Amino acid sequence: VQLQASGGGLVQAGDSLTLSCAASDHIVSDWAMAWFRQAPGKDREFVAAVTYTGRDTYYSDAVKGRFTISRDNAKITSYLQTNSLKPEDTAVYYCAATSASNWYYEITSPYDYWGQGTLVTVSS
Repeated sequence: VQLQASGGGLVQAGDSLTLSCAASDHIVSDWAMAWFRQAPGKDREFVAAVTYTGRDTYYSDAVKGRFTISRDNAKITSYLQTNSLKPEDTAVYYCAATSASNWYYEITSPYDYWGQGTLVTVSS
């Protein structure tokens, strides 16, 4: 399984971006997916997660109300809609997938596969 993240870029504070994560295998449509991010000099942190049905979503406090995670299982792709971006959102954003049916979505260890990351830079 391979995950391909895309959609990052350089934007101004207050702008929006939509990140995409395309999977190479339809088995991922049965897996939970998530987004993490890592700013320079900081640990990788949880951003958002979605169950395989897309029905349940989870967010970090830092992005709740501004970011929306979704998925299209026909396209085996997850999306992260980022609105009202702030300079502190600047980071490399990674998508991930896990085959676990019950998992601690906020930590990295349950995730079996990771994308290569896409850089989001928010200028003030």
